[in-house]
Amino acid sequence: MIIDYPTLKLIWWLLVGVLLVGFAIMDGHDMGVGTLLPFVGKNDTERRVVINTVGPHWDGNQVWFITGGGAIFAAWPIVYATAFSGFYWAMLAVLWALFFRPVGFDYRSKIHNATWRSTWDWGLFVGGFVPPVIFGVAFGNLLQGVPFHFDDTLVPYYTGSFWGLLNPFALLCGVVASAMITLQGAVYLMHRTEDEIYARSRKAMLGAGIVLLAAFSAAGVWVQDIPGYVITSAFDSAALPNPQAKTVAREAGAWMANYRAMPATLLVPALAYLGVIGAVWLAWRGRTLAAFVASSLAIVGVIGTAGVSMFPFVMPSISAPDMSLTVWDAVSSHRTLTIMFWATLIFMPLIVLYTSWAYKVMSGKVTAAYVRENEHSAY
Repeated sequence: MIIDYPTLKLIWWLLVGVLLVGFAIMDGHDMGVGTLLPFVGKNDTERRVVINTVGPHWDGNQVWFITGGGAIFAAWPIVYATAFSGFYWAMLAVLWALFFRPVGFDYRSKIHNATWRSTWDWGLFVGGFVPPVIFGVAFGNLLQGVPFHFDDTLVPYYTGSFWGLLNPFALLCGVVASAMITLQGAVYLMHRTEDEIYARSRKAMLGAGIVLLAAFSAAGVWVQDIPGYVITSAFDSAALPNPQAKTVAREAGAWMANYRAMPATLLVPALAYLGVIGAVWLAWRGRTLAAFVASSLAIVGVIGTAGVSMFPFVMPSISAPDMSLTVWDAVSSHRTLTIMFWATLIFMPLIVLYTSWAYKVMSGKVTAAYVRENEHSAY
């Protein structure tokens, strides 16, 4: 079956969204656990319990991070090149933070030294806390527009600065992302632990849920005053990629246009609210598995809200709006998208099946007794 080019462009917008959501759900809960590690584990044994809830899974979850990055590189090469030029130091900060995770998980408990272990506990905190904040800050800057333009050969030029990325609205989006991931991690910890760690995770879950609701609401009110982007010229959705073949205007409230044109899309932000409230309510009542599902739906709602608000824009330019990158003019060729589509259709179900099997095999509570009985093999 051959799918036409405009439909494939739309399909890949959805698939990139699915991969980002998959990353936030799967990598998100182990990053959330890393964020909470120094606070819910009060001694070495408790921290080993916390680490062992995600230790066997965290590297498998990285497949969502790698696949998401690879999909953006292959499906939206111009977006990948432009984003990494503009967010170069921010992306390096993410990588530096991520370096703490493999080393921390593998070596933290190899040496019986309190300073060594405490240092790696805080390293795992950095590896869990920093990436979500930076990704949230990046989304905040995308919603405001990024200062870039192209020359005649489509070489991108970023004209902003690293410190310019840290503006108030972007930092608020960073709070949204951090609270979202912390909520996911806290609910997961409640599902896998008991006694004191369970109780501390319960308090953290409640706090993260409240912060997420407040920050997401504040961002929703704020974004209505931010000038959004509108394509003002005719364009051919089947045309070859050319981000300079259109005109774009910035208009106040334009990010709300999709909701006004298609009211059914309001279900996406509604899902974010229902997911957070449902997760907090279910987790508080001890129904932790259902709470994890609800928390995952909240992630779908939060990330989906950003995608629906910006559609069809992927990376708008504040300095040269006509050169903004959209779903229609920043993609790979028809053949590339077709090959990637069929590869995804085959391999994504395999990844989901393998991950589900791994979690089923290693399900159940992680306890202090388990860590003591497996002193030399546990993380």
